[in-house]
Amino acid sequence: MVEYPDLQGKNILEIEPKYYNNLNIDGFSKMMKSPSYCYKFYWLEAIIQLISEGKTESTFDEIIDEMITNAWYSEREFHIHLSGMPLDGQIKDGLERAVLLLTELSELSANASKVEIKNAIKQYNKELKTTKEQLTHMVPYRALAGFFTRSNEKVNWNSANRMTAYIQKFNKEVLTLPYILGTNSKLKKEVYFQQDWIKMIQDHTVNILGWIQYEKVKWLQNNNPEVPGLVYKLTPTEEKVRKLKKVRDLWQDIMEVQEIRDVFTGQPMKGKYDIDHFIPWSFVMNDELWNLMPMDSSLNSSKSNRLPKWTPFFQNFAQNQYLMYQMIYDDMGIYNRFKGCYKDNLHSIWAGQELYRKGNSKEMFYNILEKNMIPVYDSARRQGYEIWDYS
Repeated sequence: MVEYPDLQGKNILEIEPKYYNNLNIDGFSKMMKSPSYCYKFYWLEAIIQLISEGKTESTFDEIIDEMITNAWYSEREFHIHLSGMPLDGQIKDGLERAVLLLTELSELSANASKVEIKNAIKQYNKELKTTKEQLTHMVPYRALAGFFTRSNEKVNWNSANRMTAYIQKFNKEVLTLPYILGTNSKLKKEVYFQQDWIKMIQDHTVNILGWIQYEKVKWLQNNNPEVPGLVYKLTPTEEKVRKLKKVRDLWQDIMEVQEIRDVFTGQPMKGKYDIDHFIPWSFVMNDELWNLMPMDSSLNSSKSNRLPKWTPFFQNFAQNQYLMYQMIYDDMGIYNRFKGCYKDNLHSIWAGQELYRKGNSKEMFYNILEKNMIPVYDSARRQGYEIWDYS
């Protein structure tokens, strides 16, 4: 295998040497270089997926539908901004605008299936047309720029027709490109995948998609610096593993000897209750003890993926956390339950070294908890998480 290093020297893209004799692998490795917007990653990803499914040709329309589908989950479920935070309320990224417009038009959930998303795109294709067309202006052409470095001919990026003709000529006279473009216009424009590249891509689909995801994560993390765990927020997983059993055991033992009131209702916890996150799991992507609380089961689905109002609910939450903290050092059995949470629920250094250390007064405990939680809470708000207005 020949490994192509990224800018940091880490080997990412592995292609068998036999393909280097006939294909410009170096040009291919530059297809995501110097992006202005995130949809350059989604463009190449969509093409690789279509080729892996046996497609030999496509259209701008079909590829962009694939891009919208691939971007849907991370944007809708986790409020990821594909090319950074909006300025003055204006979304910068065209693909993000397409997802948001489809959200307004349809009633699709954040975890809608690929089939459901594509059916909705088809249903509202007329309304989406202008937004989709904007995505075809530059990326399909500029994605091939890394291949043209071997040519002395000046590239004219200002005309779709001239670029289409240049790509066809280059492919014929200089070196085979991964795709060439047809003569139709806008969304109907044909994309023809080249046979030699189809074979290489099908042989290395997993490696190539892994490379694209790696580059995409770097871009998204740079443009969403306050978002934790972004690598886990690109695609849905069949089963999200929540590690809450040890925390539930801890709270159960506490409630057998100490009355605990629900953070939101103020009523004593009795009967069915859930262990839930104060700041949504979908933002923090962890099950840290300092963010968990027992909560009336009937309210959990209502709160869902939203933030509680900081005032007055943080004070109630901090009160329960402090009661837990007191019990840890008053009861050896509860202390052992607390130690049982080390593996899955106690990784934050500040929590171990400051919050749960022995000897904190109530005021000190509250201040430490607030100092560390409010920046995370504020980041989630800025990212677009809704406030849950429980009354």
